[in-house]
Amino acid sequence: MPRPGRLRPLRIWSGAVTAALALSFAGTGQASAADVNNARNAGFEAGLGSWTCSAGSGTTVSSPVHSGSAALKATPAGQDNAQCTQSVAVRPNSTYTLSAWVQGGYTYLGTTGTGTTDVSTWTPDTSGWKQLSTTFTTGSSTTSVTVYLHGWYGQAAYYADDVSVYGPDGGGGGDPVPTVPAAPTGLSATGTTPSSVSLAWNTVSDATGYNVYRGGTKVASVTGTSATVTGLSASTSYSFQVTAVNAAGESPKSATVTATTAGTGGGGGSGSGLPKHAVTGYWQNFNNGATVQKISDVPSQYDIIAVAFADATTTPGAVTFNLDSAGLGGYTADQFKADIRAKQAAGKKVVVSVGGQNGTVSVSDPTSAANFAGSVYSLMQTYGFDGVDIDLENGINATYMSQALRTLSQKAGPSLIITMAPQTIDMQSTSAGYFQTALNIKDILTVVNTQYYNSGSMLGCDGKVYSQGSVDFLTALACIQLEGGLAPSQVGLGVPASPSGAGSGYVSPTVVNNALDCLTKLTNCGSFKPSRTYPDLRGAMTWSTNWDAAAGNTWSNTVGAHVHALP
Repeated sequence: MPRPGRLRPLRIWSGAVTAALALSFAGTGQASAADVNNARNAGFEAGLGSWTCSAGSGTTVSSPVHSGSAALKATPAGQDNAQCTQSVAVRPNSTYTLSAWVQGGYTYLGTTGTGTTDVSTWTPDTSGWKQLSTTFTTGSSTTSVTVYLHGWYGQAAYYADDVSVYGPDGGGGGDPVPTVPAAPTGLSATGTTPSSVSLAWNTVSDATGYNVYRGGTKVASVTGTSATVTGLSASTSYSFQVTAVNAAGESPKSATVTATTAGTGGGGGSGSGLPKHAVTGYWQNFNNGATVQKISDVPSQYDIIAVAFADATTTPGAVTFNLDSAGLGGYTADQFKADIRAKQAAGKKVVVSVGGQNGTVSVSDPTSAANFAGSVYSLMQTYGFDGVDIDLENGINATYMSQALRTLSQKAGPSLIITMAPQTIDMQSTSAGYFQTALNIKDILTVVNTQYYNSGSMLGCDGKVYSQGSVDFLTALACIQLEGGLAPSQVGLGVPASPSGAGSGYVSPTVVNNALDCLTKLTNCGSFKPSRTYPDLRGAMTWSTNWDAAAGNTWSNTVGAHVHALP
C-alpha cells in the first residue's frame, strides 16, 4: 500500500517475462560417474573471471554467499537486465543439468546455442537462497553453449552462486566434481493443519535438492529448504527426517523431528464473527491529501478496517504503532481506542497493518519471528486490535513469517484475524514467499486481498496475459489463488478507491462488481470465464477509506452494498 507522500511506482511486466513465466521447471536427471561441472569459476571465488556482465552490472560480494567466500551480485537498470554470461565447452549429443543458487530480485537462468532447444527458468523475488535447475541436450555438432543469468529491468539486484553445467566433460575445464553432501541440520516443524505439516531446515552446501521422509518412507523431493507434507490425519503425531542430495549421491538422514497435526476444530481462518462476504478498507494513520478520518468516520460498509501502518523498531522483527495525533487533527489515543471498541460492538473487525510501500519489517529467523509475534500481540492488547494484516512489499520469508503468525495465533486464540495484501507478482506462483505463507497458515488465515493495481500486465490462471484495469485482470488473476490452494472464503479483490489511490490500475466500482459476479455466478464476465463458480468468495478490499471519503464514498456505497448482497 502507498505510504504518505508518494504513490507506488508502476511495475513493468513485459511479454519477455511472460514467456519466462510459461516455462516449467525441468527435473534433474541422474548423472554418470564421469560427469563434471563444466562451468568455470562457478562460485565466483575468482571474481568475475570467465564471466561477462552487461553494462558493468556485475560484481562479486562476500555476503550473502551460498558457499565459499564469494557470490555474484548483478544490479539491473532501467534499460539493462544485468545479464552475466559464460561460454561453456560441452560435448555434442549430450545431456546436461544447468543449475545455480540465487537470491534477491527476479532472477533468470538459461542457456543458448545448444543446437537443439534452448532452455531457461526463473524465480520471482526470494529473500533466501533458492536453487534454479533445468536440463538441456546438445546438438550433433555443438561444442559450446552460452550460459546466462539475468534480472529484470529496473528491479532489485540479484545474487547468484554455485553455477553448475553438469554432464559429460566438454574439455574446457571446470570446477571439481561434487561430493556427497552432509546431512541437513536445523529441521523443525513450522506449522500444522488438520491434514498437513510444514517443515524447514538449513541449507546444505553443494546440495541440489532434498528428500523428505515420514516414518522412514520418502514422501517428497524438493529443491528448497522447506516442504509441506499433506494427506495426513488430524490430531496425529508424525516423525520426519530430511536428506540432502546432489549428483554424487544422498546424505545421511537428519535428526528426527516429531509434529502433531491440528485438530478439526475451528480457528481464526474462518473469520469468526465476519459476514460470509466482507469488505476490507485501509485507514490511513497519516495525511497525504486524502480525507483525514477518525476510525468512527469509517462507513459501516467496511467489515474489516486495517489500520495503516505499524512500523519497524530497532529490534529485529518487532513492530510498534504510533498514532499520528497531530496529522489527524488532534485525534488522541484514548479516542482511537474508544472508536475501535465502538466498531467492534457494531460487529466490525479492526486489525493493525504491518508494512506498506516503505515498510522495513523483516522476519527472517526464529528470533525475529518471536519478536514479531510478541510485539503484534502487545499492540493488540494495548489498542484492542482484532489481529494483523501483512502488507510487506519488500520480500517475505515464508518459513519464519509462518512461524511468527502461528506463535501469534497461540497467544491470541481462535478469534485472531489474519489478513494479507500481497502485490500481484507475489501471487503468481505457489512457490512465491507470500503464496507459501498463505498456504502454510491456511487453517488460521482469514483473507488474502491481493492488490490488483500498480502491476502492469500479468499472467492469468489460463496462461494468458491480462492488462490491469479490466474485469479479466481481476478474475483471471484471482483464479490463480482460487485454484492454487486457498479457500474461496480466503480470497478478496484489492483495488484503489479512486484514481488518486494508486499510480495505476484503478477500475470503476462497476468493474469490481462485474468481477465479483463473474467469480461467484459466472455472469458479467469479460473474455475470461472461470471453469466454475466460487460462491464463497470473501469479497473486496480498497486502498483506502480515506480516498473513498475524498471521492464521496462512492466505492464503499457501490461495492460494499454489492458484496453484502452476494448469495
